[in-house]
Amino acid sequence: MVKKRRIYAFILGILTITILSLDSNFVFAQSEVEKLQSQISEKNNRLKEIEKEIAKYTSALNEVGAEKATLQKAINQLDLEKKKVQADIAYTENKIAATDLTIGKLGIEINKTEKSVFASQETMSEIIRNMNMADNDSMVEILLRHENLAEFWSNFETLETFRRKLYEHVRELTILKEDLEGKKDTNTKQKDQLLNLKLQYDDQNNILKSNLNEKAELLDVTKNEEANYQTLLKERKAAQEKLLAEVRNIESQLQFILDPNTIPTAGSNVFIWPINNPILTQYFGYTKFALSGAYSGSKHNGIDLGTPVGTQLRAPLSGTVRNVGNTDSVPGCYSWGKWILVDHPNGLSSMFAHLSQISVSPGQKVSTGETIGYTGNTGYSTGPHLHYTVYVKDAVQVKQFNQFKSVTGCGAALSPFAAIEGYLNPLDYLPNI
Repeated sequence: MVKKRRIYAFILGILTITILSLDSNFVFAQSEVEKLQSQISEKNNRLKEIEKEIAKYTSALNEVGAEKATLQKAINQLDLEKKKVQADIAYTENKIAATDLTIGKLGIEINKTEKSVFASQETMSEIIRNMNMADNDSMVEILLRHENLAEFWSNFETLETFRRKLYEHVRELTILKEDLEGKKDTNTKQKDQLLNLKLQYDDQNNILKSNLNEKAELLDVTKNEEANYQTLLKERKAAQEKLLAEVRNIESQLQFILDPNTIPTAGSNVFIWPINNPILTQYFGYTKFALSGAYSGSKHNGIDLGTPVGTQLRAPLSGTVRNVGNTDSVPGCYSWGKWILVDHPNGLSSMFAHLSQISVSPGQKVSTGETIGYTGNTGYSTGPHLHYTVYVKDAVQVKQFNQFKSVTGCGAALSPFAAIEGYLNPLDYLPNI
């Protein structure tokens, strides 16, 4: 009898000590979590402030973009782009800090949960071991050892209480384990997000450096004189028109017969928009702007989306990066600037041009919505925008300009080329705006 009571007392002691220990750990962890949560809230408030700054610079860039092309406008635009990219960098810095804090908070919560799981497992093991000791005798043997029935039922009820406690601990342990698995999964995702943010931060700093270099180069070439700037614009426009005529001649000689069964049907919306909040500034085909002589009488072979320098460019669909290039690497080549060509598994290919930063490499697999670069104003461009061309995958090839008989000013620069039949209207595969 005494032995049984000692066992019950021992079990009760274990339960009490465990609960007190868990409460103590919980209070400490909760205090740290609340402190970190407060810091995260501060960062989120700062992020909202920076978002307003970015919106202000974006609006100002739209206004400047509508002005007549002058040297002062070009300088003002570069200055605004610099401020906008600096705001983007500040936003990313704060996002990194907020994510770091969130990871720290999750770490404390995971540690707390792991301790709770361990303590619950230890308690259960001890209870089970001692209950097994108490249950070695049969019910009849236990009854015969008691002096009266009341004492027997009292001890029996105590034993049932412990059994219920055991059941509650099993249930608690199951919940704790599920909570722990969920927190660990969230922690992994947060760490992945942090890595992407750090890569984005590096990209944005590179964009800022390019912006500063572009302004310095512009002032150096024009000697800060409006007449020199206007002469430069005329020279670039003439060189670009010549290049377009040569490219049109090259592509008119390329042979391709389209089998409609190898590509998605028009209107199937197989793509997502490559940038957030897209604004169409130039349609595909023989647009009014194209017919005015903008493309030497040829049609516009893609769509243009107006967007500030440094806007994140997303893959519209999963695929493989076939190639990337930068026609600006050859002086006097007024073409695509920095570009990316992605092959998709549905028979289509996407090309993006005039980028400020390329974040992928040839052969790389990309997922739908993954950041692959940043929009810009490189190559021959009348203002910051994204040029988006969709090809039939089998129709497009990437070659150096000088691999064709036509003589161009682009020499060894790489560029996508396709037969006329290989160009498709991107709007046929995108959702309505």
